[in-house]
Amino acid sequence: MEATYTADIKPQNRGTKQLFQSPVLEKLSRTHISVPLAIFGVYAAALLYWSITHTSLSPLMTSAMFGIGFVAFTWVEYNTHRHIFHMKIYTETRKKIQYLIHGVHHEFPKDKERLAMPPLVSITIATLLLLIFRVLMGDLVFSFLPGFLVGYAYYLSVHYLVHAYPPPKNFLKVLWVNHGIHHYKNGEVVFGVSSPFWDHVYGTMKTKEDKAAAAPHHHPH
Repeated sequence: MEATYTADIKPQNRGTKQLFQSPVLEKLSRTHISVPLAIFGVYAAALLYWSITHTSLSPLMTSAMFGIGFVAFTWVEYNTHRHIFHMKIYTETRKKIQYLIHGVHHEFPKDKERLAMPPLVSITIATLLLLIFRVLMGDLVFSFLPGFLVGYAYYLSVHYLVHAYPPPKNFLKVLWVNHGIHHYKNGEVVFGVSSPFWDHVYGTMKTKEDKAAAAPHHHPH
């Protein structure tokens, strides 16, 4: 399998990198994790409020669509990470794009200001999804998209925690172990951050070599 650019990147334990000459663009490329979490929390709550007050959807249908939206995000998260963030590199342009959107995170995984998409990008994407899904789904969008956005907020929270804090001594430790394998042992496996479910479905959980390497310590270093 043709390797992605991130396979050649050596992770740094500390530091950051300037991506843009423009101080405005550089500032916009960074965010504190609380900013997107607050934005999506408010966005999701507002859409749900609209669904309850302006549509005829039953509470059961509203709950069901919210759940479907949440699960749909986990699928989008997996595929975006695998096929876009780890796109195959065969031109200099693709190499630059891949580094800009994800390679820099692999080089500086502990840079807390680059653990989420910039809020401006996130709001734009969320609004585009609202307009597109509104056409495709009608009123169902007002309960589906909140679930999708809460799924994204959950993903952001997990991603931040696994990079910013040591693993807990409970069942959640597996999320730290899995993402550690992706970053420090093999960037071509374990693409699911918030859940390993889709890695099991698509067969990208771990290779035998990764399991063997992780086994003695139960966590990657």
